[in-house]
Order: sequence, then structure tokens, then C-alpha cells
Amino acid sequence: MTLISRRVCLSGLACTVAACGNVDAGQAKREAAVRPNLYQCEGCEGVFETDINSLSSSARIGPAGEPGEPLLLAGTVYQSDGKTPASGVVIYAYQTNAQGLYANGTNASEWSRRHGKLRGWLKTSSDGRYSFETIKPAPYPNENLPAHVHFTVLEPGRRAYWIDDIVFDGEFGVTPEYRRAMVNQGGNGIVKLTRTASGMLVAQRDIVLERHAGPSENSK
Repeated sequence: MTLISRRVCLSGLACTVAACGNVDAGQAKREAAVRPNLYQCEGCEGVFETDINSLSSSARIGPAGEPGEPLLLAGTVYQSDGKTPASGVVIYAYQTNAQGLYANGTNASEWSRRHGKLRGWLKTSSDGRYSFETIKPAPYPNENLPAHVHFTVLEPGRRAYWIDDIVFDGEFGVTPEYRRAMVNQGGNGIVKLTRTASGMLVAQRDIVLERHAGPSENSK
């Protein structure tokens, strides 16, 4: 209790939470932990360009038969405590093709055009699991950025936001400077590639959802 609240109580007035100026310390801590500009997210509108209600926990990024090395991206999405699996979280993914281009999009919307053909959507299972089949992206031509896959997440009752891109450990562009610049939004996006007996590349990208200051709201 603060000095002001003690004076109010000593004066014989009713010492309610509002009158005493008490602050929920837990709520203040949560609000302080929210990333600034979390919802400033150009292109996150693309998460709504599908029937969200019909999504399952596995999907393809782009059509089958896309030229490139087959890749499976999978993992578990956790609540902000990093322990509790998060179900019903929509993930929107898009990436470059094997030439490093966001190519062959359509004019159906701005984001279907700008993000290209290699896009996909899914919704995490009851145990927070998800998996995308895709091809390994290539870096942008004439750029020093690593090859990457963009992920946007949409939690139930929240607004959409980016998490750190998926990039591949030990490959072009994943330099000490890149690592130092990472903000780990949604957890660490640097993944290690392994290979199955059939030759498919596999990467695990677990996601830790960001903290939010207020109660759930209309996701749009």
C-alpha cells in the first residue's frame, strides 16, 4: 500500500482498490513486457485470405510439384509462458521460390500478388503442433540476406503479428551480425536442417507467442 493509500485509510474513508490507488503489479509487469509496435505488420492482412474455419494443422506452402528441394517445416506453438501448447493459432507462411523470387502471384489481392505463389495457411492442433510441406527457398538475388520463410501468427481473439523469419543455420547470410540483430519475436527463428531417409529436408521451428497488454479482442 502506498503512502497516499495509507492516508486515505487512516482518514476513515473506505479503502477500495480504486480509492487507494493500488495497482495490479502482475498486470503492470505484463504490459511492460509487451513489445512496442507488435502489431505494426505490413502484409499481415494476408492471414485472412483463406477460410480460417476450415484449416487443419498441416498444409502446403504453394502447390505440389513446385521446383526445388522438398522441405518439411514443423514445430509446436506455445503460449507466452513457453510451456503451455497453444491450440487454434493460425499461421500464414510465404516465401521465395528456388530462384529467390516472390513469383507468379495473382491479382486476387495485393498480398496474393506481392507474396507470390508460395503461400500457405494452417491452424495448430489441440497440442499446439503444426507442419508445412514446401520447398527450400533461395536468398534474394544480389542481396546479402539469408534464405527465409515469413511467418505471421493470428491467435484467437488477437490481432495478427509477425514472428522472426525462419532461416537456416550455417547457410548463406546467417552471420554473427545477423544473429546479433535478431529480436527473437516468437522465439528463435534460426533452424537446423536435417534430412530424412527419403532425402527430404526437415526443420523444427517452435514458436513462443508474444505477450499482450489487454484482454482478447476481435481478431480483425
